[in-house]
Amino acid sequence: MSPRPEEEKMRMEVVNRIEGVIKELWPSADVQIFGSFKTGLYLPTSDIDLVVFGKWENLPLWTLEEALRKHKVADEDSVKVLDKATVPIIKLTDSFTEVKVDISFNVQNGVRAADLIKDFTKKYPVLPYLVLVLKQFLLQRDLNEVFTGGIGSYSLFLMAVSFLQLHPREDACIPNTNYGVLLIEFFELYGRHFNYLKTGIRIKDGGSYVAKDEVQKNMLDGYRPSMLYIEDPLQPGNDVGRSSYGAMQVKQAFDYAYVVLSHAVSPIAKYYPNNETESILGRIVRVTAEVAAYRDWISKQWGLPGRPAPACAGPVSSSSATQSSSSDVDSDATPCKTPKQLLCRPSPGNRVGSQDVSVEASQAGGKVQSAPATTTMSSSASKSQHGPARLFRSSSKGFQGTAPTSHGALMANKQHQGKSNNQYFHGKRRRHKRDTPLSDLCR
Repeated sequence: MSPRPEEEKMRMEVVNRIEGVIKELWPSADVQIFGSFKTGLYLPTSDIDLVVFGKWENLPLWTLEEALRKHKVADEDSVKVLDKATVPIIKLTDSFTEVKVDISFNVQNGVRAADLIKDFTKKYPVLPYLVLVLKQFLLQRDLNEVFTGGIGSYSLFLMAVSFLQLHPREDACIPNTNYGVLLIEFFELYGRHFNYLKTGIRIKDGGSYVAKDEVQKNMLDGYRPSMLYIEDPLQPGNDVGRSSYGAMQVKQAFDYAYVVLSHAVSPIAKYYPNNETESILGRIVRVTAEVAAYRDWISKQWGLPGRPAPACAGPVSSSSATQSSSSDVDSDATPCKTPKQLLCRPSPGNRVGSQDVSVEASQAGGKVQSAPATTTMSSSASKSQHGPARLFRSSSKGFQGTAPTSHGALMANKQHQGKSNNQYFHGKRRRHKRDTPLSDLCR
């Protein structure tokens, strides 16, 4: 699921349109990208994070919201101002591509975190491959959103860094690594061995584990470390995992993945009934037919060299945040078919499809190396939030994966046959509950 050049091109056009509106209001404002799009660790349906730097007495949230509506850059009903949030933001959905965008003002931490992630990615080339698979794994189980108790992208990345720091392998810093073995060992650590009750994670100074009792002594009265305590390397007093109240659900899901993958690479795996029809990674991660169709649509619109960009409303900034955009101005050609129109045609059987997407990293998947994986990964790899990410959620909930029985066999996959879903980006979000049954996690 690693980003393709045409997907980056499409996202940069979205950024340019929004930046054009901002520059029209405040010519001296500085617009920067951060988050997963900045680091390259984004999934096809991840949102875009932008931060605007400028001098204002009061944050101009409503001024920008009005301008975005005026220029029809976003869907009319999608523009929302969250002025009471800890970090006030504007949320919107691009009117043409359906990409979700979050805009904040004068927030430095996001840009600094993106730089930190890039530094660790250079040190550990395996990180993009590992993180992308883990993000997709959590996303399709609704365990990737902090506000519903899951683990966010930043927390997940820091967990992966800590894993590589404290459980070193000689090949962890080598490009041609057996990523499948590392993935299984990650699931084993955080699914079976890590003590969430007593231990916290610290990645500063080469990485270490910290006793939660010691953390509590150094904190203000009344503070208790969260179930998943991860010290922010950019702000040591900040507990990155404090809102992940569903950490034990994530632990159960990781444990399940470890069992499934361990059985899949065991010597007796060749006797399993589905051994020839399913890849090893495909037992825990699936790419839905809807996502594959969306990526195909992007490839058709932005993948041809020299093709004019689709016409969209709103001004375009003359100064792009990066040089990867294919065009600095919008084409005046007839707009192409939108994702909404594209998906009004029925999907075959309205089933969750396992798409055999090529593994761009030649070793992804292990003996997990030799099997075809269902997830595409590359070193320039990619936060998934609401909106487009619902593609995965609404379509993947029926996937149960394969669970080993007491006799060493694997149960057949359950295929979801739900109601027809003819549009990409709609569907009610399911909130997590502490008493979610284990069967819901093992999908």
